[in-house]
Amino acid sequence: MSVQKRKERERTERQRMIVSAARELAEAEGWEAVTTRRLAERIEYSQPVLYSHFRGKDEIVGAVALEGFTALTAAVRLAIPSGVAGRAAVAALADTYVAFAEHHPAVYDAMFSLKSGLPFADEATPAPLLEAFASLLDTLSKLAGADDPERFTEVAWAALHGLVTLTRAGRLPPEESSQRLEVLVDRLVGE
Repeated sequence: MSVQKRKERERTERQRMIVSAARELAEAEGWEAVTTRRLAERIEYSQPVLYSHFRGKDEIVGAVALEGFTALTAAVRLAIPSGVAGRAAVAALADTYVAFAEHHPAVYDAMFSLKSGLPFADEATPAPLLEAFASLLDTLSKLAGADDPERFTEVAWAALHGLVTLTRAGRLPPEESSQRLEVLVDRLVGE
């Protein structure tokens, strides 16, 4: 292996360590606890090493968000078996989405609530974001009827996100989450 390839591999590994440490720290103590000083201590490198990978916290949050979108896409695709459509597919998508947000709150915050520098719905939108949207579009577009499939999917996604956000903020009682999700699924499939 050439020296250049080894250095590239080591750089990639350091970057992965930074992102992993940020996610773990945010999950344990919240995003306020994620500082370059604390991350440097956790990965046992100096702060300048962190800045050689990321210009600041926003870029680190963005890297965590990209991993989150990749994981969400995989979870949604896994939850909807091939050939399943209609209410069963939408219910699986909705349940998976809500479960992802509940099990990965810090990652979900990085994806949607925190400043990350990631462009949404733009020419420069990163592939993981586009793939996450496509995983929703694959199921929801079949229900759009006369509506534009992408707009229908955006509205459905916004509704799911709203339910998650309002429940997490204590604005909606969590014990009624499944009933609200059923109402949303019924409306999306036209029941």
